[in-house]
Amino acid sequence: MKPTTVIGFLGSTLDAAKFGPSRWNKWRPTVSICMQEDLRVDRFVLIHGSYHSRLAEFVAEDIRSVSPETEVVPHVMDFADAWDFEEVYGKLLDFARGFPFDPETQDYLVHITTGTHVAQICLFLLTEARYLPGRLLQTQPARGLPQPVGTWNAIDLDLSRYDSIATRFAEASEESASFLKSGIDTRNAAFNRMIDEIEQVAVRSRAPILLMGPTGAGKSQLARKVYELKKLRHQVSGPFVEVNCATLKGDSAMSALFGHRKGAFTGAVQDRPGLLKSSHKGVLFLDEIGELGLDEQAMILRAIEDGRFLPVGADSEAKSEFQLIAGTNRDLVSAVAAGAFRDDLFARLNLWTFTLPGLAERREDIEPNLDFELDRFAEREGTRVTFNKEARARYLAFATSADAQWSGNFRDLAASVTRLATLSHGGRIDVDAVALETGRLARLWSGKVSDNPGLEALLGAERLADIDPFDRVQLEYVVTVCRQCLSLSEAGRRLFSASRRQRSSINDADRLRKYLAKWGLDWAGIAAAHR
Repeated sequence: MKPTTVIGFLGSTLDAAKFGPSRWNKWRPTVSICMQEDLRVDRFVLIHGSYHSRLAEFVAEDIRSVSPETEVVPHVMDFADAWDFEEVYGKLLDFARGFPFDPETQDYLVHITTGTHVAQICLFLLTEARYLPGRLLQTQPARGLPQPVGTWNAIDLDLSRYDSIATRFAEASEESASFLKSGIDTRNAAFNRMIDEIEQVAVRSRAPILLMGPTGAGKSQLARKVYELKKLRHQVSGPFVEVNCATLKGDSAMSALFGHRKGAFTGAVQDRPGLLKSSHKGVLFLDEIGELGLDEQAMILRAIEDGRFLPVGADSEAKSEFQLIAGTNRDLVSAVAAGAFRDDLFARLNLWTFTLPGLAERREDIEPNLDFELDRFAEREGTRVTFNKEARARYLAFATSADAQWSGNFRDLAASVTRLATLSHGGRIDVDAVALETGRLARLWSGKVSDNPGLEALLGAERLADIDPFDRVQLEYVVTVCRQCLSLSEAGRRLFSASRRQRSSINDADRLRKYLAKWGLDWAGIAAAHR
């Protein structure tokens, strides 16, 4: 067995006793450690203040009488205020850094039963951080027994040794990772490992986080989830402030980010706090940070490092404490080389850099994200829509195939599900709807159609702009069906296939004609434009 060294504070109250035989009837924690039959103490480093030197000598003498093999090493440590956390922690840290620890040949026990509560907390923190490379030692009197020995218990802060605690920590970590993924049961191993790392960084660090990846990969959503996780852990109390840096151009960029004083420039009729000030105690998400100008980059760097910045037209600096999350779809390494991005800012951001893969690189995650998007549609529109079995299989076969480019990543998927759900008959997506949608996606990725194929040509850009997106999706679907059919009647039968079964009088062609007329369209015009 390796020799054991105990480090602990003298208990100015608990260790005190009147000289005489009666003192051996009292439990004194420091002395009791050396009276344990199953604990050999080779050295006891006894920390005490100058004011309690006589008590320390008295206790050391009693230790020698009950444990002659124990070397008592007094260590004087005075505090101006023993309840001042900063002072106590600082002096104990200096002690730990200067102590000749040798964990290879010595075992160390850190006694946390004596001392002020502040001292006990500081000893715990220093042991947890391994500045004190040992185990915690707790002592307590033996209840109901009239003897001074008491009991002792050593706690190893390697929580992996405690199955129940380790299990709870693992479950909490899994819950946090699932939260960052919006509860989506993702299957891509590399993505899941990255989320696990982001979860650890989010709860343990306030350093900037850089999220890289293509447009639509989910950077904005992940940044907000990081903020929400930190807020749940009471690590931030301020708001989540998001800005797309690509929209910040010219002189307005400085004002938007750092604020301005009244009269700073023409049109500055009142003070403006700016986004950095608005994100105080919270999280600032600068999406597309690569689009910022070099002057703005320099001020952002200063704000990150010092928490200070100068509003436009101000004589004094403003302060703001925030955590920065930056997002970009640009190659910042190349931007630094080209002189378009500051190397010092990139170095500051590059501590925690995570690259989000595009949807095409996570094809095994398309199915759980498909269900997630259907749930989002139901929550947003108040209508639950599902696939029939064959339609779901066909859609997933296309979505996970090499032909599916997913160039817009999750935005493409979200838009696709919205179209399918909006145009579903009776809340069920069938194979015909899937065929239309997969065809549309294929055309979209091939560059043969715009986001609203044919509508601009039929209606004109000005009139199309006046149509709500909801109506635009439906009209686009109707026009697509019309182009696939040989007659107005065939298109009507296909478009009204569900409701026509409930009618005693059927005139699908007339219904379709009236619908098209509402938008100033007719069958002949659509057919002619399609030729």
